[in-house]
Order: sequence, then structure tokens, then C-alpha cells
Amino acid sequence: MKAFRASLRTLVAVTLAGAASVTAAQGYPNRPIRAIVPFQAGSAPDQIFRIIGQGMQQTLGQPLIIDNKTGASGNIGVTEAAKAAPDGYTVVSANNTTFAANPYLFRTMQFDPLKDFTPVARFVTTGLILSVRPDFPAKNLREFIAQAKAQPGKLTAAQASAGMRVSIAMLRTLAGIEVLEVPYKGQPQAVSDLLGGQVSFTFADYAVGLPQIKGGKLRGLGVTTRDRSPVAPEIPAIGEEIPGFDVSVWAGMAVPAGTPREVIDTLWRAVQKALATPEVKNALVRMSFNIEPMNPDEFAAYVKSEHGRWGKMIKDAGIQPE
Repeated sequence: MKAFRASLRTLVAVTLAGAASVTAAQGYPNRPIRAIVPFQAGSAPDQIFRIIGQGMQQTLGQPLIIDNKTGASGNIGVTEAAKAAPDGYTVVSANNTTFAANPYLFRTMQFDPLKDFTPVARFVTTGLILSVRPDFPAKNLREFIAQAKAQPGKLTAAQASAGMRVSIAMLRTLAGIEVLEVPYKGQPQAVSDLLGGQVSFTFADYAVGLPQIKGGKLRGLGVTTRDRSPVAPEIPAIGEEIPGFDVSVWAGMAVPAGTPREVIDTLWRAVQKALATPEVKNALVRMSFNIEPMNPDEFAAYVKSEHGRWGKMIKDAGIQPE
């Protein structure tokens, strides 16, 4: 009898918890949503989330409050997001660095991107630009490689993300050059030091590097994607000179595992509507982001696939976990 009563109490508790979850989901959202971006303000993930978040607010009726929690290549912010209540009031920027590459770049992590989160939506894909100062001696990628080979280990490369780190490693491996990597906490700082002459080159996100290139303060020697970008067709794809070079990056949104499906679907609908508005579309296209949304199920499968793809790229590039 005691066992029966205990089982009954458990069943009632589970039923009430489920009912409360459904009720909360039906009224969602009724207060501002915290959006953790694990990179610096001004970085590409930050700019993407701010643009799309503004569009989502029109549908949700509540603002997305950006919270930049930086450090450890995004791991600090994502770890905090993993510990948040799964109620839809904490979302996190999900990108190739934190959700695909970092498990292979760090020996220990305090979260599992495949188990501790539920993907909501992919927003965009894009690439990086191999960038130097206008007074850099090499005027194109071929001359850059020749200079690096003539001065092994002399060129310094600023990196602040997995995409930048893997791009540098692939350039080193496929072009047969040796450069010195200089780690930064955020890409804006890396690009700032490149502008100031403290480093030789970097692989800059379009959002950060392209305005400097268009303004004549930097020169783009090549893009990491397989094809040239339509917003900067004058910059060749690195793969045109180095066959097999192809690094594309992506950004989206995730929530802590256990978040009700009704909440996830509400967020996804808000993302869809935001990406369809002219203001959001034009802002992202101007920054050379390819708008390629995925729904929660598609994005979940994609994250799992990218997890394996980035692991292979990191291994092939000879990068050892820290």
C-alpha cells in the first residue's frame, strides 16, 4: 500500500509539473528574454543576434536582452546558458565554434552541445576573409604564400575563434607555410591590432573585416568559402589558389535541453518572420551573410553533422586540444 501511495504521489507530481509547463508555454513570453552571446560586442555572432533579435521582438512582443558573456572561445557563456532554466527565457547564440569545434579544441568542457541544448534555428552561413594592412608587401595570395615561405615563422596571425584558428591551420598545412598564432579574446581586438600593425594578418568575419576593406584600411587576399562572395566578388576564393581550402561558418540559436516544444516553436516562428522582413534581410545581406534558415529539427541534425565535420577538419589540420 505504501509503495502504491508513493507511486501515486509521483504520478500526480509529474502530471502537475507537465500541466504547469504547458500553461507556462501557452503564455510565453510574458517577460523579456535573455540572449547570451558568448563573444564580444561587435563580433559577428553579436551583430547577427542583435539584428535578428530586433526583428523577433515584433512577433514575440518582448525584447531579447543581449548578454555578452565572453571567454574561453565562447565556452564560458555557453556553460552559463546550459545551467539556465529550460523555460525559454534564456536563449544562446549557437555557432560552429561553440557547438561544433570546441569539443575538439578543449580537453575538458562543462557542457555537451549535443546533450545540454535543443537547437531552435539556424540563421545564416558565411565565410572569413584573409586580411592584411594596405602596406603589407604581398598584393595577392600567391605573393603572401611566397613571403611566408621566405620568412618561416615571422608572420603573425591573430585568431579569436575556431573558424579563424582552423583557417590558419589549414593555410599552414595546405600551403606549406609556418606562421606564429596570436590568440585574442575577441575578433574586434584582433582586427584592431591588425590595423595598428601589431600582427601581420588575420581571418576576419565579413561583419568585422569587410567595412575596413571597403574603407581602404585593410586588403582582402582571399575568402575561406568555396566560392567568392557576391558582396565582394573582387576578393578571390582561397581555394582558387589552394585546392581543397573551404571553411564556412554559421550562426543560429539554441535553448537549454528540456525547454517545452511549444516554446521552441514560438521562437522558431519569430525567427522565420524576422528573417523575412526587408530590414533584417537587407542588414544581413549587406554584411555578406547568406540567409539560410533551418527549423528546429533540421538544425538539430545539422549541428550533429557539423560536430563531426569540424572534428575532422581540426584533426586533419593537426590542431591539438588545449
